[in-house]
Formats: sequence, C-alpha cells, structure tokens
Amino acid sequence: MKRTSVETAVGVFVLIGILCIGYLTIKLGKMELFGGDYYQLTARFDSVSGLKTGADVEVAGVQIGKVASIELDQENDMAVVTLKIRKGVRVSDDAIASIKTSGLIGDKFVKITPGGSEDYLQPGDSISDTESALDIEELISKYVFGKV
Repeated sequence: MKRTSVETAVGVFVLIGILCIGYLTIKLGKMELFGGDYYQLTARFDSVSGLKTGADVEVAGVQIGKVASIELDQENDMAVVTLKIRKGVRVSDDAIASIKTSGLIGDKFVKITPGGSEDYLQPGDSISDTESALDIEELISKYVFGKV
C-alpha cells in the first residue's frame, strides 16, 4: 500500500514537471498555439532586403506586431509582407509602412507612420503607401563609381 502511494506521488510530480517544461518551451519560444490576439495586414515593397519573418512592427518606437510572412508577387515583381498587428491597435488607411534598421548595422523592422485619416484599415486590408529598405551597399557603390 505504501509503495503504491509513493509511485503515484512520483508519477504526479513527473507529470507536473513535464507540463511546466511544455509551458516554458511555448512561452520562451514565443510560439502561439491558438493564433493569439492579432489581425493581419499586407504591404507591398519594391525591396525587403534584410527583413526576416518574425521581425518587429513598430509605431512610434512601440512594438505592435510581427512580420508573419514575406512572399514574392511574381506578376508585379514586388515583395508582399504580411504583418500581424495586435488587436486594439488601429492603423489609419493613409499610414506609411517603411523598412528601417535598428542601429547602424542592426536588424530590420517595419515602421508604420500613422496618417491623419479618420478611417482605419480592417483585417486583411493592405497598406498602400510603402518605403523600401535602404540598401547601404548600393549607395556606397554609387558613391564610389561617381553616380551620386
């Protein structure tokens, strides 16, 4: 009788430990099991060099979402970036999405500059005004070869 109760206690302890490890894995890995509280917007850029899936989306320096995916629109030769924006954050329909670099040679992120419109984008809409990433190598080569 005593041996069964010890084995049961050990089994419960191991089960609790496995659940805790699973929880920490999901939280520290920043995974989402049920989609989270986000809605999606898209933006089309001429160039997204250096931007990666999972990069931050910011407004006024505050993170409001992540880059969900980056795909190529082969008809228009443009990059289509899908943004996951936190619910409750409204983006005006005249907002400008631009790709910026954090620091001198840091990671790329998407900066959304709010517009003055009273109309807001709905889930699934597209940000029409965009600014592509600044390519430092291209600027240096233009300067070196005198095409500036």
